[in-house]
Amino acid sequence: MIPNPLRDPRDRRLPRVPEPCALVVFGITGDLARKKLLPAVYDLANRGLLPTNFALLGFARRDWGDTEFADLARESARTHARTPWREEVWERLAGSVRFVQGSFDDDDAFDQLAGALSELEGSHGIGGNAAFYLSIPPAMFPTVLKQMQRTGMADSTPDRWRRVVVEKPFGTDLPSSRKLNELVDSVFSADDVFRIDHYLGKETVQNLMALRFANTLFEPVWNGHHVDSVQITMAEDVGIGGRAGFYEETGAARDVLQNHLLQLLALTAMEEPVEFSAEQIRIEKLKVLRAISLPDDLQTFAVRGQYEQGWLAGERANGYRQEEGVDPASTTETYAAVRLGVETRRWAGVPFYLRTGKRLPRRVTEIALVFKRAPHLPFADTDTEELGNNQLVVRVQPDEGVTLKFGSKVPGSVMEVRDVSMDFLYGEQFTETSPEAYERLLLDVLLGDATLFPRNAEVEASWAVIDPLEEFWAGTEPAPYRAGEWGPRAADEMLAAENRQWRRP
Repeated sequence: MIPNPLRDPRDRRLPRVPEPCALVVFGITGDLARKKLLPAVYDLANRGLLPTNFALLGFARRDWGDTEFADLARESARTHARTPWREEVWERLAGSVRFVQGSFDDDDAFDQLAGALSELEGSHGIGGNAAFYLSIPPAMFPTVLKQMQRTGMADSTPDRWRRVVVEKPFGTDLPSSRKLNELVDSVFSADDVFRIDHYLGKETVQNLMALRFANTLFEPVWNGHHVDSVQITMAEDVGIGGRAGFYEETGAARDVLQNHLLQLLALTAMEEPVEFSAEQIRIEKLKVLRAISLPDDLQTFAVRGQYEQGWLAGERANGYRQEEGVDPASTTETYAAVRLGVETRRWAGVPFYLRTGKRLPRRVTEIALVFKRAPHLPFADTDTEELGNNQLVVRVQPDEGVTLKFGSKVPGSVMEVRDVSMDFLYGEQFTETSPEAYERLLLDVLLGDATLFPRNAEVEASWAVIDPLEEFWAGTEPAPYRAGEWGPRAADEMLAAENRQWRRP
């Protein structure tokens, strides 16, 4: 192929289309595949970002043929697609959809899958390139990986690439994480392993780097000289749904704190990379994760809770122990909050407060930098009664954007200073809607761009933070909080112990 002499390969504004390839999804009939992956594939096709020679293979235990699978894929894509539905786009995709039925320990089924992949090389010209998405319980990873190794499906050559996508959780603690990493790395090379943290695919998370490093306005005050504290919140208004089996084994700290929130912390606290590349960004994030310190007083500064019956949006909500499939005496936490430090020159002495929970008043994810008070206020105390700390808030979801909160004089004949806000909203500023996280991440997998995917060392550094917390909490009862509240009282007392309070999103 003759390259376009007018095109700069470094220009990321130009659409990047992967080479001919196949996407193989294990567990294609599960919720994640139906609600996220299949719609993302359609949306990429609709935006013209998939190669002409593309194939989609599904593998699951259902006794289906290609037709039944195509019907499921079409219904899932149409129901959950972000972009407008166009029948001609789906028809082009449907001609390249295949399904292989079998269980993960079935040698014949994997031989059939390997055969189908080889057949597509000739019939669809995919060139032998394939990405394998493990949308399956982590307990099944070893079985599937060994089957792929046995059949040679995992083997990359100079003429073709093979990549694997691993969904969280990456283990349940540091030893199991290392064991899983060793297994994955024994089958695929490190460059071909993509560990998905879908939060890193969100536009506003990526905007955090643009906000910091593409502007001179924020970086001079992005440090402990000016920042009093940082609060990172991921709140959900829903319960556990039908995930009791998973949640009973995992809990809020392993499910969210270990990956999503620590990754957001790393992006907030990292130094400027020497270039915007996967390796350089990873190096800076890893420095932060390895510099994290836990509080000496875990009793005060590490809180976990469990929601009880309450009211949410005018409706009665069951308590966690009343949810279907949950042990009536369960001590699994649905809320976790912790005070962390980052022992670097930039952040020495600045507390990072992280919290996550279910059945909280509203769904929101945000990063809030709370600045120190002005050192000298030439106003009477009564003039500034309504004035709080300046804040810079990056809203990851649902109202994606940035808020700057500062003091301003209230109109009138007297001096009164009160907090006001300046808002930047993605939805209002840009005509193009933000792609779903899985759209961006799937495209990056097919392109081989690992910028938004954590590597082994990051995962293991995160577990080194969480394991001591889990050890401290083992055998203890989580503090109760009613559904519809912002967590247990102990979480408020945690900040009050240092004369601070949680920001109300």
